Amino acid sequence: MECTVSWTGGAGTRSGMGFVAETGSGHILAMDGAPDAANPANGGQNLAPRPMETVLAGTGGCTAYDVVLILKRGRHDVRGCSVKLTSERADTDPKVFTKIHMHFTVTGRGIPPAAVERAIAMSHDKYCSASIMLGKTAQITTGFEVVEG
Repeated sequence: MECTVSWTGGAGTRSGMGFVAETGSGHILAMDGAPDAANPANGGQNLAPRPMETVLAGTGGCTAYDVVLILKRGRHDVRGCSVKLTSERADTDPKVFTKIHMHFTVTGRGIPPAAVERAIAMSHDKYCSASIMLGKTAQITTGFEVVEG
């Protein structure tokens, strides 16, 4: 896996904290920093997610992917899956994630709650490399609800 990240403020402007990542699979992802009123040259323009937001989003995508795949492999009629992630970070540098809560909403027909609970556990214990990696610094908790539909 590879990725090239380039600063977008380098071409003549020398300001801003925008970055563009080109992934090995050929996709583009923009990132930006928060505006800094005290020193605008050191802040972003709020044009894209913060880099740490993309880490959190990637983790949500990784685990939701696992949950859907595990449920489908179990022949469950899964029709939707979302995960809301809330987090806390350390107050001092490096501001690693210290707590992450993931709340899954799985929609489908006749999906037993035990199957969803098992899929989430399998993702976090075995398959989701992102959440397993973040679990080295953060306390990760989960919850879920199953919606018939």
